[in-house]
Formats: sequence, C-alpha cells, structure tokens
Amino acid sequence: MKTQAITVDFRNALSKHVGKHGVARDKLFALQPRIDRYHAQLCRERASGKLRFADLPHNREYPRAVSALAKELIPKCRNFVVLGIGGSALGNIAVQTALNSPHYNLLPQSQRKGCPRIFVEDNIDPDRFVALLDMIDLKKTVFNVITKSGQTAETMSQFLIIQDMLKKKLGRSYNKHIVATTDAKGGFLRPIAEAEGYRTLEVPDGVGGRFSVLSPVGLLSAAMAGINIRQLLKGAADMDKRCQTASLKKNPAYLCAALLHQADTRKNLHTVVLMPYCDALKDVSDWFRQLWAESLGKRLGRGGKEVFTGQNPVKALGTTDQHSQVQLYVEGPFDKIIAFLAVDRFARTIKLPKTFSEVEGISYLGGKSLNQLMHAELQGTAIALADAGRPNFTIHLPSVNAHTVGQLIFMFEMQTAMAGKLYGINTFDQPGVEAGKTATYALMGRKGFEKEKRRIAGRIKANHSDRV
Repeated sequence: MKTQAITVDFRNALSKHVGKHGVARDKLFALQPRIDRYHAQLCRERASGKLRFADLPHNREYPRAVSALAKELIPKCRNFVVLGIGGSALGNIAVQTALNSPHYNLLPQSQRKGCPRIFVEDNIDPDRFVALLDMIDLKKTVFNVITKSGQTAETMSQFLIIQDMLKKKLGRSYNKHIVATTDAKGGFLRPIAEAEGYRTLEVPDGVGGRFSVLSPVGLLSAAMAGINIRQLLKGAADMDKRCQTASLKKNPAYLCAALLHQADTRKNLHTVVLMPYCDALKDVSDWFRQLWAESLGKRLGRGGKEVFTGQNPVKALGTTDQHSQVQLYVEGPFDKIIAFLAVDRFARTIKLPKTFSEVEGISYLGGKSLNQLMHAELQGTAIALADAGRPNFTIHLPSVNAHTVGQLIFMFEMQTAMAGKLYGINTFDQPGVEAGKTATYALMGRKGFEKEKRRIAGRIKANHSDRV
C-alpha cells in the first residue's frame, strides 16, 4: 500500500475490546454478502450514469476550465467571495481550511502567492453579510454565485444585493466581477448569466450539492487560493480504485459504512461523533455532517414504507473538546460511536523547552513536542473511551495535503452511498429540506404558493399565544 494511503483502525469499535456495546467482528464481516450485492448495484448505477459524483475524480474538462478561469481572475482580484449555502459552501470551506494556512486571509498577498483572500458567505445573517461588504473593495472583488437551480432563496438574495451594488459602483463593467456556477442549460440563473455576460461554470447533472465539492462547485475557490486541484482529484481517484472491490477488508469506505450501520441499528449507537485531532480538518466535520445527515435521514424506505432512518452526526475537535464534550462521551449514555481523524505527520514540529525542571507537574513536558502531545492526547482519549466500553475507531491520514484530503472526501462519499443501500433508502434525495424551502417561498410571497402561505400564517398566529 502506498505510504500516502488513508487507513482505518477499527479495533476499538469491536465487542472484543469494548464489551457489549461494541460491534461483533463476526457480525460485521457477516455483512459481506449484502455488501457484495449492494456493490454490484452501485456499479450498475454508475455504469448507467446514476452515480455521477463517482466520476468527478476522473473528469478532465472541469479542472481545465477551472484552472483557466482561476489563472485569468487571480491577478485581477484581492478578494474572492463564494455566495452559496449547504453543499455549495461547506465543501469549499472544508478544502480551504484543510489545505491553506489557518490564518490565510490575514497573510500579506505576497505570502499567499498572489492569490486573493477567500470568503464563503454561507448564511444570510444581515449583520454578518453587511460586515463583509463594509470591509472589501468591490472593484477588487470577484463573487462566485453557486446554485444549480437558481432559486435557492438565500443565495439568490445575496446575489441580488451584490449585483445591485456592483452595478451602482462599477457600471457596465460590473459583470466581470461575477462568476455563476449553475446548471448547464436550465434553472433561473443560467439565462441571467448569459444575458448579463457573466463567466460561468457548470454544476454537473446528477450531482447533488453535498456530493459536489470535487466539481466546479468546490474546485474554483480552491484554485483561486492556489490549492493543487489536480492532486485533490488524484487523491479521490486513488481512493476510487480502492473502492472498486466489495471486500470489507480492503475497501475502507464500505468498512466504515458497515461499521456505522451496525453500530446504529444493532447497538443503538444513534450518534456518530467525527473528531479530528487536527485543526486543519475541523471543517471536514461540518461538510460530513451534511453528507451523512441529509443523505441518510429519511422517513421513507425505497418501498415507500416508513423507516425513519439516520444516524445523528456530531462534530468535535481534539484536543479542544476533550475539555468540553469527552466527559459526556466517556460517562454519558451509551448512544455514541466516536470516529477520530488522526494525522500521522504534521507539517510543522515545535519543541517544548526544558524549563521548570523542579516542578514535577510540568517538567515531564520538557524536550517533547506539541506533535507528541497531540498524538498522546488522541491515543489517551481513545483508550479512555474503550476502557469505559465506548466504541471508537480512527481514520489515519499520513499527512494533510491535497492528495490525502481528496482521498478522505471520496471515501466519505462512497461510505455514504453504501450506507444508503444498507439502510434501504434513497441516499440522494432530500424531501425534508424541500418542505422547508416550500414554506420559505410561501412566507416570502412567491407566486403559486398562496395556499401554503395561508396555512402557515394560521400556524404562526396560533403560536404567538404560547410565548412567555
């Protein structure tokens, strides 16, 4: 196996090591015939074009188009602002945080290799949005509005504000400051972009937002920040090769899917905590939360029967949350399985000075490094959990770079696709989200939603009597 390959250590999730709340190894691997069958289904779906996200690591057109556009834009802007929400934002943020300095936007442009600052406006809180607009120079800013349908209320509201400001400030040349990433042919934004002369990129057909980070949706902001998107895609492609086998002993994505499904359905571990011991990976947890929750949280199974599936994804950060959440994980309800993200080699090493040698409670740290302390903290937490009968497992990244992050992204995506098969649900729809969108359209007065508005208005009025 290549030294840069991700590995999964799952021994602390097994009943042999943590007792009755752990997954039995024989029961886990007894799933292999089902995994074989579902793998064959996924292969057929992929061959027929129904698993489009899986083809993104091998696409050559998208990285060429993105790289060419980034090369054109970088010399002309100091700020690059993504307007998007959910799958149009979380992947962008995860990649930026993972592969750039944690203080990237504070660095002088020369230390950013001439690349602009990156902002991802993934919420419509008016105070936050105005605060950004107050601090950037519109003349030196490019906005990337990302929405496949062009009717995402949050994103299009931001777009309307930005378009109006740019027109007033820059006149006819304003269109040079907007890139639209949207449906190739349909939707509401595409005709606007073509009429106004915006540069455009494509949101691929058949790729939902939460699976779109390896498409132009996530690649442009990465390229604008100088991230090697080809290495990101190569990492994903290398993980795809490992996912060509159905073997639980060789395919880490399927292993994690099976492990978490067994933990949820057999051991009542209805919460999975993703806990990176690496600041660079903290926003991968946010992206994973949407991927896992929106894909698997379903009322109906494939046969139309009510199933109410889904495992609750929670984010934590080591070592920070050892001091805020781990007390609950070790001594609270037996309803969680902890998934650690470990980095075997950090990019930097910092030694601790040998001082206060006479102070027994401090002297032992002298001569060690923060790297050693981080590894010890992770191992200590994993052991403490296991000793308390709390299942956990560790996903090891040899280091954090574009290649390993690409592997991790694709692994989680294939893990989710297989988990959907195990749960017997449609992994790729989100009817619960659509219901909320419908309610928003009605409350904002969109034509055609009058009946829904009347229904909701009655509910809201009734609720006022229950306020204290």
